[in-house]
Amino acid sequence: MPMVAQNLLETDVKDEKGRVQSEEMVLSMGPHHPSTHGVLRLEVVTDGEVVVAARPDIGYLHRAIEKIGEYIDYRKFMPYTDRVDYICSMNSNHAYALGVEKLLRDSIKDFKVPLRAELMRVMVAELNRISSHMICVGALAMDMGAYTPFLHGICHRELVNDIFEEVCGARLTYNYMTIGGVSYDAPPGFIDKCDQFADYLWPKMVEFNELITSNSIFQERLCHVGVVSREQAINWGLVGPNLRGSGVKWDVRKDDPYSIYPLLKFDVPIGDGGDPKGGNPRGTLGDCYDRYVIRVQEVFESIKIVKQICAMMRENEKLPADHPDRLYQARLPGRLRVKRGEVYVRSENPRGETGYHVISDGTDIPLRLKIRTGSFTAMNCFEEVTRGLLIGDVIAVIGCFDVVLPEVDR
Repeated sequence: MPMVAQNLLETDVKDEKGRVQSEEMVLSMGPHHPSTHGVLRLEVVTDGEVVVAARPDIGYLHRAIEKIGEYIDYRKFMPYTDRVDYICSMNSNHAYALGVEKLLRDSIKDFKVPLRAELMRVMVAELNRISSHMICVGALAMDMGAYTPFLHGICHRELVNDIFEEVCGARLTYNYMTIGGVSYDAPPGFIDKCDQFADYLWPKMVEFNELITSNSIFQERLCHVGVVSREQAINWGLVGPNLRGSGVKWDVRKDDPYSIYPLLKFDVPIGDGGDPKGGNPRGTLGDCYDRYVIRVQEVFESIKIVKQICAMMRENEKLPADHPDRLYQARLPGRLRVKRGEVYVRSENPRGETGYHVISDGTDIPLRLKIRTGSFTAMNCFEEVTRGLLIGDVIAVIGCFDVVLPEVDR
């Protein structure tokens, strides 16, 4: 036996029978750990390979976005919403716009967002949902040791970015939506490109499923790991795919609809702990695998929505050019003054319900702006969910909850 190893063994703490006593160790995972995909630091307490506790240490990305919102006018805050969740900036734009517009309806008579603007909003929001889920499921597969699915996900996401670049000139933080509509109308060929992308992506997602979703090693890494029961998910305030992965059928687009979502047909996938077709169960309801599968299924639902929006936009373009439903921006005064009041509006972002609580004091600057995000609530359950897991399983938990740190540090 090597001298170093022998010396280490001699210094181990032993009981009266000569058995080695375990000893807890505190490890710092992050903020630069490759599996955090951001600046999350976990303080992990381990007993050997077993996790005793994993406590999130947040604040490394805090930029006081909510406080900034109380110093600039309503329109100027829109670019900051891109930074609340830079993986799905379009959806963040949409959530904020909905909040301010609800206030404006009490201040401006007959205020209404034009139909074409609503169509463009939902189109880019669903495309952004697809690209966000591609990052999540691809990165999760990479964290589990499968690098190829990540490249597939990035490839599909880049096609979405190409479409966004034509629409607004940006590929990450878009500042596309405005109070009352969108910044630019659909460019020539936009509808056809979205239609073609939807047709392209459906078989590619079937291929993605064959590549990794049904992979036995991938399933072994995720099944029965990080289980969150239905009751726990509700009590912890989980939202979005993390909530639906535990079997709770709640989607703001369906249950508290906004924009034109009531006109669209799509399903809300929920976790079942087993095969979606009713076959033999793979894992436990609410485990990491369920949360992964929900996001893959949601990509298919977003493709359905994109196809429907394409058809609706083609009908919209048949209207006369001066028709109110052909506008992409509502006519608003140069300076937005809203009446005193407050609203809370929520939307279904890729990471779940995002809510904006806006309080107005009658000026063109909010008195208070509060943002509710899905990633912040997901962080609350990390310590409980990871207790008793192996260190390698903590990586699976981080990946399947799809936490994006700008949503946590605001």
